[in-house]
Amino acid sequence: MKLLSIVMPVHNEGEYILVTLNRIKETVRTNFECIIVVDYLEDITIPFINQFSNEDPRFFHLLNDLGRGPALAIKKGIISSKGDAVAIVSGDGSDDVSQIDQLVHLIERGVGVAVASRHVQGGQLVGSPFLKGFLSKIAGLILYYFANMGTRDATNNFKIYSKRFLDSVVIKSQHGFEIGLELTTKAKLSNWRIAEIPTIWIERSEGKSNFPLLKSLPRYIYWFLKSLFRS
Repeated sequence: MKLLSIVMPVHNEGEYILVTLNRIKETVRTNFECIIVVDYLEDITIPFINQFSNEDPRFFHLLNDLGRGPALAIKKGIISSKGDAVAIVSGDGSDDVSQIDQLVHLIERGVGVAVASRHVQGGQLVGSPFLKGFLSKIAGLILYYFANMGTRDATNNFKIYSKRFLDSVVIKSQHGFEIGLELTTKAKLSNWRIAEIPTIWIERSEGKSNFPLLKSLPRYIYWFLKSLFRS
């Protein structure tokens, strides 16, 4: 792979972003660019991104001019990416970015979506609220067994997508992290191959999660039902 684009939506992570950026720098061997997308120029993360970027220009921030929220930030990053594949990574340190090269290898072998799965043998959710983890696991297993999804963790956003696949779809998500389920659903319905590896997801130990479960649930249900019944 000539270039991997790592897209990271952030919201006021501040200095905590440096932990994730350092882990990427230390562990990822694939040639990459890291696009850190912010919703507004007052975001307190920007000075720390610039500090890091001065030492390593592969890391840089981008202003999301499509509208606020993680879905549109991810969409902005995808549109601006130059890579042959796009990795979606959380800025809060919960994703195991040392697995990026393993996911890239799956893309190089011909899959459209490479998933880091928390719900296979060897995978785990650590510190997640019970309801969030339970719903994620049940939804993933239903889609795996009844919709032949190809992954037991369709709702996880830590994935790498073939750029050819991304160029073939129109992203409809406008708000939250349901964009990951949307893209996985569209990959399945378009007959792109999906593969997964186990991952250990660890709830952030610093800062505050911005994931509004109840507000996001109807959007997840929409893509869940679309995937289940279209399949």
